[in-house]
Amino acid sequence: MDFKDLEITIERTMVHIAHLKNTMKAIQENDILKMYVDETVLNFMGGQEFANSLLENEIINGTVAFIDICGFTSISETQPANKVVELLNDYFDVMVKEIIDHNGIVDKFLGDAVMAVFKGDYHLDRAIEACVKIRNAVELISTESSAGTDYKPKVSIGINSGEMVSGNIGSSTLKRLDFTVIGDVVNVAARLQASAGVGQILIAENNYEIIKDSFSCNRIGEINMKNKKIPIVIYEVLN
Repeated sequence: MDFKDLEITIERTMVHIAHLKNTMKAIQENDILKMYVDETVLNFMGGQEFANSLLENEIINGTVAFIDICGFTSISETQPANKVVELLNDYFDVMVKEIIDHNGIVDKFLGDAVMAVFKGDYHLDRAIEACVKIRNAVELISTESSAGTDYKPKVSIGINSGEMVSGNIGSSTLKRLDFTVIGDVVNVAARLQASAGVGQILIAENNYEIIKDSFSCNRIGEINMKNKKIPIVIYEVLN
């Protein structure tokens, strides 16, 4: 092999190495992205329709659940920040596993709460079953993981089902979008969670009528909600 051939071989090798580095970088970036973005959203981004539908939306029939970790603020007031984050991630991991196992989508994390969306067949049943299992699983978490305190993790949950707007919400100018759901159904779910006590899973009466043969529930009564002229009858899901 003469010098010119050697030079060509080295050049090709360098190009190949650069290509491998770029491939590895893309894989690492994709793995990092998966930590921040739900798999359903990533699959949507990989589709051909993504670029043309960034600001489009659709009306869907689904179920949304807000799951809050009760009293977690007390931990954050007494423990180092790194321990607070560690505990919160442990609790979230338990919750997320159940959501995914029931074909739900983790929409977002809201402080010490999770917003989850369920679509498709029997979305309300799957959402309730996931939330019942989340409540039970969180209560079984060892108190030793709670920073050596007497804190025992529990959740309060609000669930609501119906039509909602699904799509990318945000600012095209800022180039920041959030693939989420919005609407009155979502607002009611959030307010149900705010009304729920420790360990409670609350649903509205119209949802109860759909699942009453599948789950054991207890009628709580009427509550007044912000921006609602008529009180809403709510039920607590027992199991």
